[in-house]
Amino acid sequence: MPTISLNHSMMKRIQELNGAVYDGPILTDLLPNIGCPVESNDEDEIEVEVFPDRPDLLSHETMAKAIRAFTGVGSVETKVEVTKGEFNIKVDQTMGGIRPVIMGAIVRSVNTGKGPQERDSFIQSLMDHQEKLHLTLGRKRSFSSIGVHDLSKLSPPFRYVSVSRDFSFTPLASEKEMSISEILSLHPKGIEYSSLMEGLDSFPIILDSNDEVISFPPIINGARTTVNEGTTDFFIDVTGFDERACEACLLLVCLSLSELGGAVESVEITSWDGKVRTTPNFENRNHRVPNRLIEKILGMKLSDEKINEAINRMGGKLIESRTITDGSERQERWSDCVVGEREHVFLMPRWRSDIMHPIDIVEDIAIGYGYGNLPEVLSSIHIDSTPLGSSNLHRRIRMSMRGVGLQEIQSLTLSNERDQFEKTNWSPVSKVTTISNPISVDHTLLRQFIFPSLMNILASNRHHELPQKVYELGEVVHDGENMSKMSWACAEVGAGFSAAKGIVQSLLRDLGADDSSVSFRDVVVDSGPWISGRGAKVFIGDNQIGEFGEVSPEVIQSFGIRTPIHAGEFDVGIISDSISDPLQ
Repeated sequence: MPTISLNHSMMKRIQELNGAVYDGPILTDLLPNIGCPVESNDEDEIEVEVFPDRPDLLSHETMAKAIRAFTGVGSVETKVEVTKGEFNIKVDQTMGGIRPVIMGAIVRSVNTGKGPQERDSFIQSLMDHQEKLHLTLGRKRSFSSIGVHDLSKLSPPFRYVSVSRDFSFTPLASEKEMSISEILSLHPKGIEYSSLMEGLDSFPIILDSNDEVISFPPIINGARTTVNEGTTDFFIDVTGFDERACEACLLLVCLSLSELGGAVESVEITSWDGKVRTTPNFENRNHRVPNRLIEKILGMKLSDEKINEAINRMGGKLIESRTITDGSERQERWSDCVVGEREHVFLMPRWRSDIMHPIDIVEDIAIGYGYGNLPEVLSSIHIDSTPLGSSNLHRRIRMSMRGVGLQEIQSLTLSNERDQFEKTNWSPVSKVTTISNPISVDHTLLRQFIFPSLMNILASNRHHELPQKVYELGEVVHDGENMSKMSWACAEVGAGFSAAKGIVQSLLRDLGADDSSVSFRDVVVDSGPWISGRGAKVFIGDNQIGEFGEVSPEVIQSFGIRTPIHAGEFDVGIISDSISDPLQ
């Protein structure tokens, strides 16, 4: 979950601008009630977690607004006034296949603070808010990305066009011009987000009337429009592929600046397909919720007054309670508004993009009313659960492994080619599922074998005393599909092939395999991590269920271990298919 550090002095200034009394100590008790657990608190700031479904709480300003609504102190409006602006953006037709959605807004006369310290805190908060929106709503800038610029350095109108790889401009945090190719390969932000530009021959650029570069979305802004301590008028652009995410990002940035006294102006957008629209749109959304649903979920009846008080605390309004005349004739889904029943019509701010279903309104009512105030009601539905067949099999495998003294571990499904194939001398059994933008050389693909993960565990614990016996029953990925495998590895002196075979025989006995159907065959030389002549494949009938043996010194040393190791790797799916009734 994303976290936000709320600076006490900045929160106090925001609340005072909006007619509220700020009380820092009370926040530690209040914030968990609106879904923001407090991580830490000192005299300077409070660090809180924000659940992913509440992106409207990711800045000082929007958090302060939510607090005013919840406490009923200070100004609380469900929309922001937008005056008609004179700026426009014309989108080139080529942008339809590159990055088609663009929205914009102007915010003037923002109160950024009285001194250098307050202004610096504002800029840091603005940048932090922008990046958190990129991470959450923007899905790391793939759905949407935001640019915030110093309006005084721009000359409207603006153009959103495509350029070639050789196009050059001076990007943010650079003192010299760089081409698009250079930015994507050399600039830190270009390297971080270059995967978003893969497969493109043309790249998105926003220009002003002097052909000065405003932004190269979603990568980096132009250096010329950098926001500084003297900036009070802002131009915001949001581009991407998901219109809902783009609108939510634009509204939340504008909301934050308006909380600091900023006046929001609209921008006219002429889209790549010729359609004209004006952004931002702060018109509230209405949501219809059947009273039956509220009572069913909360387990109690609430008066219209109590419902209104609860939704007010969440920043919304109950605008009407009525008998349904234009709904469904019968209830097919549990959230249907059925003719003749009672329903409530709620008005919610447009920036609450998390509200997509009547149940989301019910959740807000529960939070506003207080979970502690809800009755303790036992569920009226009783369903006896029955375990899956695979769960029974997994349980028996775990019992068998524990029975021979092995300790269960759980490792990452992510691995790398060197551990999976080069060190173990195994070849890929199917198409390897790779990570398109790995953050580490150790995590570049989804594993096909569990054994390398166990070797890394043993290597990390080589300074502890022996013996060390571990196993894992977990997921691997073959050709893009999840499969279950079980592997064990034992680091101990004096045990070898016979000990490994004993573990296999114990496992098959515990799973109910018919001894007459089990056979052991030699492993092909130089195929796998085993010492030549001390490795075997295990078959049930004609199905190979796995292999085991003594691990070769070369493999052991490649993982940084010096202790003799015996191990095995088995396919749980094939075991399930090969043993007629593993529960007997």
